Amino acid sequence: MPKLLVVDDSALMRKFFRDLFAEENGYQLEFARNGREALEQLHAFQPDVITLDINMPEMDGLTALSEIMVQRPTPTLMVSSLSQRDALITLEALALGAVDYVGKPGGTISLGMADIAQDLKTKVRTASRSRVRSGVLASTGVGDTSARTGSAGATALRRERPASRPAAAARAGTGGLAARLTAEHAAIQASAASVARHVEDPAGVVVIGVSTGGPRALEEVLPALPANLPWPVVVIQHMPALFTGAFAQRLDQYCALTVQEVTTNTPLAAGNVYIARGGADAILARRAGRLCMSPRPEDPNQFWHPSVTLMMESAMKVLEPGQLIGVMLTGMGNDGADAMTALKTAGGRTVAESEDTAVVFGMPGELVRRGGASKIAPIDQVASVINRWLGVRTPVF
Repeated sequence: MPKLLVVDDSALMRKFFRDLFAEENGYQLEFARNGREALEQLHAFQPDVITLDINMPEMDGLTALSEIMVQRPTPTLMVSSLSQRDALITLEALALGAVDYVGKPGGTISLGMADIAQDLKTKVRTASRSRVRSGVLASTGVGDTSARTGSAGATALRRERPASRPAAAARAGTGGLAARLTAEHAAIQASAASVARHVEDPAGVVVIGVSTGGPRALEEVLPALPANLPWPVVVIQHMPALFTGAFAQRLDQYCALTVQEVTTNTPLAAGNVYIARGGADAILARRAGRLCMSPRPEDPNQFWHPSVTLMMESAMKVLEPGQLIGVMLTGMGNDGADAMTALKTAGGRTVAESEDTAVVFGMPGELVRRGGASKIAPIDQVASVINRWLGVRTPVF
């Protein structure tokens, strides 16, 4: 019977968890009211999975998570309000090793609990079966690539690293940080769009599909791609709309490539990573003779959003198989597996993250089971595969 530790300072939320998982008849539950109590239960109860609130007295969730990943790494699901402040902190938690997150209902909590019940059950069940990958970023601080095997170390980065951890900045005043990042991100997007107007279409496109466990995986893959990568990279990460902009800003600090969220019709150019906006879908299409990434409303025929399937199918309509590389990383479900299999069958190249490193082997596993993976590689070698296929040298430090 899986053991679930619920960490939340709200008595209402603890009761909600108790009632919800009592219905499951398969979980042994314990509770903690703050991070300090959570660390006590970590050893006394030895949970298989943890749900962890972010904002708590005595010890907040982020501090507790960093200790959990050092003392006894355990699959952890963050419970976060979907605000700009908590989006930044949740992304930090995912980098520290949290498996996934669930958004707390806004407004009157009791009225919104039913809306998250099924999502919470599914994600707790998935987290309890997931693989914990601790220590890659948590031990040295976010952005320290010296601890990453196969990463393009500090001298390959395009921008100077910040002096302090994003989480510390967030706790010191996330409102100002969010405003500054938003302004910087807008300037980057404007500059990238201006450059793209004067650059011819790229020779091809790398499409990355990823879901649960994706932020951490992408923070290993994307910084290891060099600035002279000849093809742009399109990332389809299952994520809410509020998170993708903050995530693009975060990645942009650590990558040699420029990283931007796509919120409008955007011409593609080499030297860029394009993150599909959450809460919507995105396709590749030709607009005024240029290859563009275009956001569009959620397709009701697709279960996950942004949809990897929709992106891959659209890419195969405007590019030849040899002009596409499909990359499937960690994630729950099978989004994009059929489309990437069709790409390989048609002569394109695909790589699936191996089961050894995937937090959740669902999406890459489905691609492998369909015979759609040209190459299966652990996460620290995925960038090397892409670099080799595109004829660029992987930096060695």
